[in-house]
Amino acid sequence: MQPQINEPAAPERKRIFSAIQPSGMLTLGNYLGALKNWKDMLDDYDCVYSVADLHAITVRQEPAKFRRQVLETFALLMAVGIDTEKGTLFIQSSVPEHAQLAWILACNTQFGELARMTQFKDKSASHADNINAGLFTYPSLQAADILLYNAHLVPIGADQKQHLELSRTIAERFNHFYGPVFTVPEPYIPKMGAKVMSLQDPAKKMSKSDANQNAYIALLDPPEVIVRKLKRAVTDSETEVRCAEGKDGINNLMTIYSCVTGKNLKEIEAEFDGRGYGEFKAAVGEAIAEELRPVQRRFSEYMSDKGALEKIYREQAEKARYTASRTLAKAMKKVGFIR
Repeated sequence: MQPQINEPAAPERKRIFSAIQPSGMLTLGNYLGALKNWKDMLDDYDCVYSVADLHAITVRQEPAKFRRQVLETFALLMAVGIDTEKGTLFIQSSVPEHAQLAWILACNTQFGELARMTQFKDKSASHADNINAGLFTYPSLQAADILLYNAHLVPIGADQKQHLELSRTIAERFNHFYGPVFTVPEPYIPKMGAKVMSLQDPAKKMSKSDANQNAYIALLDPPEVIVRKLKRAVTDSETEVRCAEGKDGINNLMTIYSCVTGKNLKEIEAEFDGRGYGEFKAAVGEAIAEELRPVQRRFSEYMSDKGALEKIYREQAEKARYTASRTLAKAMKKVGFIR
């Protein structure tokens, strides 16, 4: 009789948490800069992704429009390839543990720490008529988002570094005073996602909140609109398609074309040698439209069956709550609440 050999257990995958606000239509910049990485990370990590609708109401929303945006954002994330069989994708407000833990963490966050947040200062300046308490305590809710799932890693850009540092501080402070509950998250720098710039002002990032609709490509823009926006993209006075300092507009279009075709910059320069900006812009527009075609098709399929979509987001909320409720219960017990 052969002795039984036990296979070594597979190492536990690290957990990643990331979220995106449903404030307007997602853009090509969101897709190439973050969402394609979200999709790829599903194969290597235990991924928890959220539509951060609680965060979005620090700016006053029109209820019916907001409800639609939340649902469309959820459907779009699935359409770009966020597989709910591989990871967790949920709507934040469907998991009430986020708001409950946020209060506990707010009571363990110092006023001065919140006052130093750069985003609070920036958003207060841009929304001077609505500087609400939620805008101020936003980082405590963000910490709750991450700590509820004991995330090991959080993908961040430069604008989120300060908030993650505060989340780490809050976790360490709570663990120090009450005993170990939270995993202290580490920043995760994913493989370089494309930094997609505005089509009308290549010095700033493409943004869904840009007042100029020609400055960004929305993921649901029809092909003819995409091609038209690319034709109007700001470039320089030269005609040679090459990557160089001072050619921000062309550099941006070459980056986009590279991402959607897989061609490197040298190959792009060779392909358009002597052909000029007009042909290049048209080719970029057509390549983007082709890249987004399956995303738009899948989005339409999801939105055409609201019952099936509701079933998915309810199931995903329950999956998220299973983990979130266990973490919250531990935190409440440590603080001294009666359960």
